[in-house]
Amino acid sequence: MSLATRDGTSPAEAPVTPPRVVRQRRIRPGLLGLAVLLIALGGLGAAFAVTSVRATGSYLAVARPVEVGRQLSADDLRPVQVAGGQGLSPVPADRIDEVLGKRAAMSLAPGSLLTMGQLTDAPLLGPDQQQLALGLGPAEVPARQLHPGDKLLLVSTPDDSASGSAAAGGTRFPATVIDTGTSDTNDDIVVYLALAVRDVPAVVALNAQDRIAVVLTGAA
Repeated sequence: MSLATRDGTSPAEAPVTPPRVVRQRRIRPGLLGLAVLLIALGGLGAAFAVTSVRATGSYLAVARPVEVGRQLSADDLRPVQVAGGQGLSPVPADRIDEVLGKRAAMSLAPGSLLTMGQLTDAPLLGPDQQQLALGLGPAEVPARQLHPGDKLLLVSTPDDSASGSAAAGGTRFPATVIDTGTSDTNDDIVVYLALAVRDVPAVVALNAQDRIAVVLTGAA
């Protein structure tokens, strides 16, 4: 480009403006890796949400208290919707016919999910057995936790107030755990046992004298 001067001299060349150079921004590798990680985590979160929604199902829950040994009826159960369920094994609601008539192997609390491990087909008391409840102090329980079906041995302890053969202990009574609970008045553990009918009177008398030691002989 040229410009004419006022005095008639030859036009002079005007200075040429250099072109602007746009600098490209450098992408830091650390920021790029962080972006990729965030995208991946977002994808995993979406996948987990989809999986949880797909895992939602209808399962059986306990509608009212069920005592140990009682047979389940339709009024004892109700269907509930549970999302996820990872690590759980509740009974699906469409399998209710498989659990009706089974006996509760342990006390069932309202609102809890029902599992097959809480039920049994076998009668908890045999034809020659009766149920007995013993209140044991925490230090008298032979295991950290007793379960239905555990085998126990009740052993009479010596009577300090008697003399001779009457003072000797060591009488043994085999028993089977039906259920356990906690006392409403103290820290005792209540153990519900199945005993032979012939042993019940002696065990009741020994329990009243606080002369029973409990030994675990077999875990269920």
